[in-house]
Amino acid sequence: MGKRNLILAINPGSTSTKIAIYEDNTPLFTKNIKHSANELNQFAKITDQYGFRKNLILEEVGNAGFDINEIRIVIGRGGLLKPIKSGVWMVNAAMLDDLQASRYGQHASNLGAIIAHNIASSIEGAEAIIADPVVVDELSDMARISGHPLMPRKSIFHALNQKAIARRYAAECGKKYEDLNLIVVHLGGGISIGAHEKGLVTDVNQALDGDGPFSPERTGSLPVNEVINICFSGKYSENEIRKMVCGAGGYVAYLGTNDALVVETKAQEGDKESAFLQSAMVYQVAKSVGAAATVLKGDIDAILVTGGIAYSKPFTAELTERIAFLAPVKIYPGEDEMGALAQNAAMYLKGEAKAKEYK
Repeated sequence: MGKRNLILAINPGSTSTKIAIYEDNTPLFTKNIKHSANELNQFAKITDQYGFRKNLILEEVGNAGFDINEIRIVIGRGGLLKPIKSGVWMVNAAMLDDLQASRYGQHASNLGAIIAHNIASSIEGAEAIIADPVVVDELSDMARISGHPLMPRKSIFHALNQKAIARRYAAECGKKYEDLNLIVVHLGGGISIGAHEKGLVTDVNQALDGDGPFSPERTGSLPVNEVINICFSGKYSENEIRKMVCGAGGYVAYLGTNDALVVETKAQEGDKESAFLQSAMVYQVAKSVGAAATVLKGDIDAILVTGGIAYSKPFTAELTERIAFLAPVKIYPGEDEMGALAQNAAMYLKGEAKAKEYK
């Protein structure tokens, strides 16, 4: 029996590392490795964690009975890099240099390519790649205009899940993703609404820090003069204000929780503030969908709703009521990031996708 071409997918998060082994698109093993604060606090920088996390990954793979030498592709979750096009990217020296230096920001996802490269380099014939990182940039020139040349709009969004869901819908319809106009709504800790125009996300809100709808832990767009007043009030440090925008905004600021299910449960139990704020989030998401509809000039094949909050039937029902007049709405609850990584790796193995070179 010949050597199998297995895929190892690695998705580092702030408090966990998700791993999976696939053969083609078939999952053979999945594991969510949890990390305690004490374990991670020993590292000064996020990138310093790569050896610790890598060793845990190799231990879990071995314990599951897999031969590490049968892994052909190691695909990591793409981190904060310079703006790049959608697709598969080879992990190379330039990419590793940017990630290790946190040149475009610190985030746990930066570890994905670093760990993938480290593991692949120890396996004969293995390759390390990433696919559709959060910095995928396909914005039209018009979409980059913000109102001031010193502050252009940037593309940072849930590219991996948005692209995977869009391709999944296209396959279900027997069509090519590149032939469709779609609006994809990702509802999670952050919220992004992308206008997918014939295979390109030509406009999307910057989902990380201050654009679009508020989310369970992010403010979304804010009144600029109010932000300026807070910045110069002398009451808050720069880090405190940044935390307000991303991490302690949205539901956290109003209700003290980033758990959308807790908010929904309280709303159903009669808590008026929770019900009001849940509806306010729906309202803001719907407004952004409407804006995306104008980008596509009303030529919309479907609106696809995905992410963790898409499991909420009250939320999606209220959202559908507001946006269904624009196009058919289809719900894809959750986010299968591991499956999306494996799908990209399988496409690369089969020659259906070429790996781009990061420069």
